[in-house]
Amino acid sequence: MSEFHVRAVAEGEQRACLQVLEEALHAKPIADEAWAKMAPSWPAEGKFAAFDDHDTPVGITSSFDVELTVPGGRKLLTAAVDGVGVRADWTRRGILTTLMAVQLEDFAARGVPLAALHASEGVIYGRFGYGPATFCKGISVERPRAQVRDGVGRDGAVRIVTPAEAVERVPALYNRFEGTRPGFTTRPAQWWPGFFDRVVTGGGGYRVAIHSGPDGDDGFVVYQTVDMRDRQAPERGALLDIRELQAATPEAWAGLWRFLLSVDLVSAVAGRGRPLDEPIAGLLTDPRAVNTTEVMDDLWVRLVDVLAALRGRTYGAAEPVVLEVLDKQLPHNNGRYAVGQDGVERTTAEPELRLDVATLSSLYLGHGFFADLAPAGHVEVLDEAAVDRADTLFHTARVPWCGTFF
Repeated sequence: MSEFHVRAVAEGEQRACLQVLEEALHAKPIADEAWAKMAPSWPAEGKFAAFDDHDTPVGITSSFDVELTVPGGRKLLTAAVDGVGVRADWTRRGILTTLMAVQLEDFAARGVPLAALHASEGVIYGRFGYGPATFCKGISVERPRAQVRDGVGRDGAVRIVTPAEAVERVPALYNRFEGTRPGFTTRPAQWWPGFFDRVVTGGGGYRVAIHSGPDGDDGFVVYQTVDMRDRQAPERGALLDIRELQAATPEAWAGLWRFLLSVDLVSAVAGRGRPLDEPIAGLLTDPRAVNTTEVMDDLWVRLVDVLAALRGRTYGAAEPVVLEVLDKQLPHNNGRYAVGQDGVERTTAEPELRLDVATLSSLYLGHGFFADLAPAGHVEVLDEAAVDRADTLFHTARVPWCGTFF
């Protein structure tokens, strides 16, 4: 079979390229109605594809630009990688490696300091310099055992809105959130049609409720109910499944949870992708009504420009540490960096810790510790005293969390 060639996707080729991605992910063919809703979120810009000698796409990689909140509160330009796939009959031929290289080179040429993605498999993206930088949990709350403590979550009101009102109001509401937590991403206009509007207007049974406080709308939740009744348990209540819950204030967050736990004929409230530090048990008179069902990696980050990315965030109170960074894909990042409270500089000083860019990317948003990664061989320790300093510099008090799928 002939070789492939890689180029930017041209206008009009998006649907065929999306079909390649859908096939790689074992999804059904894209119907006309689904494409009409998805198309605004799938422009040609930011896409590279591998084509056969008939100019038919056989592999795809896609991204769009967002801003990612980093420790200290700054928002850095980030390439959000929203699709990578190779057609089944073209795998194991170097297409993925070529596409990822072309994409990274494009990010670097455009001056984008960071890239991020949600990995379909945990073994793929580390070799391209990505590392799991935020984690999340799945939870299940038993009902009616879960009773919210008196006086909590009663400030404000919650109302269920129509799909049309949700499409109109929620984007502006989300844009009001300050996003001070590391890992938070902005949602540009092209994100909403494919990732929100399509869900709430697609006939899948999703509902949207909005919380309003003293200053107006300040939180929302997207959820659906799943009938759990069967012959053995005909009176079993429904499962209320949370797709997304976002709140600008603690009061809005508590109010939304009080609402969810008050819905009648529900046996359990569950959600995936929740923050590791979400204190749901603290809301309840019986904290044992909450169960963590899973902990998983969420956002994978890649430092495209190591110096710019390191300079973009703040650090804890410790003496500087010298890191030697190794980057096979983008060799301009190779070198030594003196990282401290007062700034980051390239240096010729002797390194104290040596690590590859994937490991540094994993630690970048403040989750995890150098001390934990060193025994597993991810960090080469050249000065034992540097490990504690590095952990103090990089680790954040608040757990990073993304909360946006792409």
